Amino acid sequence: MKLYYSPGACSLSPHIALREAGLAFEPVLASTKSHKLQDGTDYYGINPLGYVPMLELDDGTRLREGPAIVQYIADQVPTRNLAPANGTLPRYRLQEWLTFIGTEVHKSFSPLFMPNMPEEGKKLYRDRIVSRLQFVDKDLAGKQYLMGEHFSVADGYLYTVSRWTKPMNIDLSGLPNVTAFMERVGARPAVQEALKVEGLQ
Repeated sequence: MKLYYSPGACSLSPHIALREAGLAFEPVLASTKSHKLQDGTDYYGINPLGYVPMLELDDGTRLREGPAIVQYIADQVPTRNLAPANGTLPRYRLQEWLTFIGTEVHKSFSPLFMPNMPEEGKKLYRDRIVSRLQFVDKDLAGKQYLMGEHFSVADGYLYTVSRWTKPMNIDLSGLPNVTAFMERVGARPAVQEALKVEGLQ
């Protein structure tokens, strides 16, 4: 398999999932600025949307969108317990979290990365992100991870997007459960390895 990624982007989530799953894969750097691979290949020829992540399977099949990719990865190695079994209520809880993270947290960061976004607009989105993470903070009370005591692919996704709070000047000091969660996930060996490969340590 190949994972097309850009350092620190949302592709860090499936990168973490692949390492947690212990699956063999080739990380392929795809610049989100030039939309070129390191060998000069036009990335739009691989993903017409031009963004990461993209997972290419051994037979050439390609999967887009992080929440779909991480569930595929989890289902390849069910013994790793990265996602509950399909068709069970816990699996729908996982999808609930992946959807919430994607639509309420991840996408709320997008305007903050736009250089032409007025500061007043950025403040609205910062406040929105904090309010969503306040919800997460309450839910994490008394739990190690989003789904309870076991790390899941939703945790890797939450960790990935929550890392963006620091460069975007969003203060998490009032969210003790989220702060402890970030330290806990960041200390996992698979996460450390993904960060090292992406040059994020």
